[in-house]
Amino acid sequence: MVYRFLADAVLLLHLGFILFVVFGALLVLRRPRLLPLHLLAAAWGFGIEVLGAICPLTYVENHMRLLAGGSGYSGGFIDHYLLPLIYPGEMTRGLQLGLAAGVLIINGVLYAWILRTRRRTLAS
Repeated sequence: MVYRFLADAVLLLHLGFILFVVFGALLVLRRPRLLPLHLLAAAWGFGIEVLGAICPLTYVENHMRLLAGGSGYSGGFIDHYLLPLIYPGEMTRGLQLGLAAGVLIINGVLYAWILRTRRRTLAS
């Protein structure tokens, strides 16, 4: 039971991390001190997708599920939990690169908006 709880906690942590990678720039708007942390997280998320790697949190979650008497899964967190919700079918290399591009585009747009907003505030 404890390992199942830990596996679920890692799953939630992983989801939170992915949301921070994609939308963390919005938090930076409120808390500018998070900028270095968000840039590192976004770079990590981008790198994982570009390299076709599996995040270490996936291995931790799988290990906890095995210790709980369950079974792990192959592939990464996005493959297993998010893609079936968003896209029917398997993760392709093109889709992985598209997700990496999405991280760059979303964060680029958000940071451009933040910079423009800050410049307007300073000019006022």
